[in-house]
Amino acid sequence: MSKTESLAPLVEKAVLVYINEDESEDTVVEEELAGLCEAAEVEVLAGIRQRLERPYKSTYVGTGKAQEVANLAAESGANVVIIDGELSGIQLRNLAEKCRMKVIDRTQLILDIFARRAKTREGMLQVELAQLTYMKPKLMSVYTKFERQKGGIGMRGPGETKLETDRRMVNDRISRLGEEIEEVKRHRAQQRASRRKHPFPFASIVGYTSAGKSTLMNRMAGTELLADAMPFATLDPTTRKVDLPEGYALFLTDTVGFIRNLPTNLVAAFQSTLEEATFADFLIHVVDTSVPAWDIQVDAVNDTLKHLGAEDKPMIIVFNKIDRLADATTARRLVAEWPNSVAISASLGTGMNDLMKALVRQVQELLGGVEIIIPYNEQSILQECYDYGRVKEIEYREEGIYVRAELVHELAEKVRRHSVRN
Repeated sequence: MSKTESLAPLVEKAVLVYINEDESEDTVVEEELAGLCEAAEVEVLAGIRQRLERPYKSTYVGTGKAQEVANLAAESGANVVIIDGELSGIQLRNLAEKCRMKVIDRTQLILDIFARRAKTREGMLQVELAQLTYMKPKLMSVYTKFERQKGGIGMRGPGETKLETDRRMVNDRISRLGEEIEEVKRHRAQQRASRRKHPFPFASIVGYTSAGKSTLMNRMAGTELLADAMPFATLDPTTRKVDLPEGYALFLTDTVGFIRNLPTNLVAAFQSTLEEATFADFLIHVVDTSVPAWDIQVDAVNDTLKHLGAEDKPMIIVFNKIDRLADATTARRLVAEWPNSVAISASLGTGMNDLMKALVRQVQELLGGVEIIIPYNEQSILQECYDYGRVKEIEYREEGIYVRAELVHELAEKVRRHSVRN
């Protein structure tokens, strides 16, 4: 073998093991896992399915199915087995021994994609934290045999010492990463507080990965975000001011795409990114109507929003990619069936006028209408009304300055004492 050949990157060739109990989800599971593999540059050679109510403790898929997987991997020439589930350290080790090759689970696959996508300091910190959090319990299983023997001839000390050393190093790094991410969160909170001084509500674009969120963000805000069809093209949130019709505006934030069964430790690690949805005044939920099982994706997004505590936010449903629908009447039917929804093609710009009108209505609902009389010795309030709201009528009266305006919630509360109703 030449030196050049020996340095060539290893091409991952995989056998996929689909894990789902409901037969109606077969296509969704297969296409999603294939998409994740493509994003991770893994070549898929074959697939096999196991229907499970609950995983087996030692090998996740059961010993018989594990042998089938091993046989298929050997016959197909694969060098990695990918399990569409989250495995424990013991399960990973036992399956790897059975298959005689590397075994990775769904979380590892997603983490690999995240590591490829992370470009900013925050993204890299969050990916590393997720990787270490995932690895920590697996690290413990490596040393199980030492823990069982608890020393003895030939086993006194080194195994436990190595375990404790590695565990301490991982814990220390997790702690430091947590501190650095907290600093990023504080910085983001300061940026958010600064934006709150402006009279514009906050909206976050949420949706299943590859639903078209970044494409919509690019069209609305003039950004140049990577709008890739592969999963998790965008990891880091981007916020831009978007002007709306009738003089309204909002701050719009693009967020990381959601996915079915998003691993808990990923949600925890990317909390500072995902929390943009929790701080938003309302959400724009982008749905890919070109996917036959889009309703399953909608449920997955709603489940994640519930986990984040953002399920009760006002929401506009945006049915995207209507240009790919075989029947044009489908878009009209969806809008009729789903309250507060619009149908668009973010790539072509179709339906954007309807979306803008929906956004204006939502912003109007969030801005509080007030009628106040400002004392002449507090005229600075009038300037605030101009700066942080929309003044619709002004009249200088003997008792003060009459103002009718739409104001952001914070300012509306501040001037309530001057309400004409008082």
